[in-house]
Amino acid sequence: MAKRIVVNAGVAETRLAVQDGNLLTELYIERAGRRSIVGNIYKGIVTNVLPGMQAAFVDIGLHKDAFLYVGDYTGSLGEDERAPAADAVEDAADVEVVESEPEPRRETAPPIEELLRKGQEVLVQVSKESLGTKGARVTSFVSIPGRYIVYMPQSRHVGVSRRIHEEGERERLRGIVKRLRPNGGFIVRTVAEGKGEEELAADIEFLSRLWDQVQHRFESAKAPSLLHEEMDVTFRVVRDLFSPEVEEFLVDTREAYEKCAQYASSLVPQLAPRVKLWEKDTPIFEATGVEREIEKAMRRRVWLKSGGYIVIDHTEALVAIDVNTGKYVGKRDLEETILKINLEAVSEIVRQIRLRDLGGIIIIDFIDMERAEHRDQVFRALKRVLADDKARSNVLEISELGLVEMTRKRVRQSLQSLFCAPCPTCKGSGVIKSDATLAAEIFRKIQSGARDGAGQEVVVRVHPETAHHLEMEQREALERVQALTGRKVAVQAVASYHRDQYDLTFK
Repeated sequence: MAKRIVVNAGVAETRLAVQDGNLLTELYIERAGRRSIVGNIYKGIVTNVLPGMQAAFVDIGLHKDAFLYVGDYTGSLGEDERAPAADAVEDAADVEVVESEPEPRRETAPPIEELLRKGQEVLVQVSKESLGTKGARVTSFVSIPGRYIVYMPQSRHVGVSRRIHEEGERERLRGIVKRLRPNGGFIVRTVAEGKGEEELAADIEFLSRLWDQVQHRFESAKAPSLLHEEMDVTFRVVRDLFSPEVEEFLVDTREAYEKCAQYASSLVPQLAPRVKLWEKDTPIFEATGVEREIEKAMRRRVWLKSGGYIVIDHTEALVAIDVNTGKYVGKRDLEETILKINLEAVSEIVRQIRLRDLGGIIIIDFIDMERAEHRDQVFRALKRVLADDKARSNVLEISELGLVEMTRKRVRQSLQSLFCAPCPTCKGSGVIKSDATLAAEIFRKIQSGARDGAGQEVVVRVHPETAHHLEMEQREALERVQALTGRKVAVQAVASYHRDQYDLTFK
């Protein structure tokens, strides 16, 4: 299916959607004054070293100190003999390091207290946004992405994107980079396929100059300070996602169109004519179906074409995804019905994971399959679809109960945390007290307050629905409370109260 990039440049935020056919696969949002800091390079100062956690806190000039794990610290500005961790490299899932991997750094790195001290100045790059109560995660394994190359100054490794499948092309690109590279490590990106030495050389030269500038700024800048800032979201999308497979690049404002056209002319001149200005009256996200897909991505339940559905629940520790048969009853035996729904669910689950940018631990509860070959078939399908996801993931084999445990690299806020805030009534739990529970609680408070206070009347202020329940469904209980306490109970409805909010006044 044809791919399309759609840009909605609003007053308060810029939204960029990637569509595969009519399906929304990726969504990027940048709000005014709140640009992503992932990829930014800072001169920071160590504020605390924690031997027990083998980590340090680094002040990089944000409202919260950043977190630096011992395995993410090289120890100097110079070259490091070790290969960078996968999550220290931009587009890690899109990359294959050619040379054999060393032992994991967490086993070979010296203790954090031998590497860092309080007050020490360090050069770090943000690898993960600040999420919830946690500060940003930083690394000193710097990776600077270009159009065709990712430059890793502290490494000596050459890698090629695993999405370039033809071995001859992989060897050709690898050979070009090895001939050209000055110092440091390089990864050839997917879009470099078919490109010549001139394009790769220009990218390497530009990235090398950029790194030299960062090093010079580090020497003169006062910590904490920003040394290099990643470009805005429109530039990153043109650089990272605008490929020959994208047939249209639609932009809905003149200003944003000119910016995207300029980026395209500079980075991918052969594709620049595909950048077009949206001049119709209908809002671009509504006309292309993106708005409807975003609204669906906010729902807990997602329906499948067959009539089955998946349910996505967020918890403190993980995301749980449950597959259900729903309205689908099948045509042959039960096992074939279950297999069909599970296979259909695989594609939708991965699409929702990418679209919602779900990360951390993810548990998928497929419908139980008795046949081992069916479980293997579903697992292979899941691995195959996940191969197109740029975020690094690790998937364990499906269990006999139909459960799949997986982890996915979390870099940005999920779509839910970006778009939504906890409900002020339920405080994010998703449930509130029932009418019967509230009534019983109010009656206990009346009895308790009547023993301690004076007066002849109790005024109960509650939400209108709760007031109706007390006066109609709980009339007999209300009368018993009045008889037991010897006080009149007056119920007042307050429209501004939350559903389970109430207060009592003894007069």
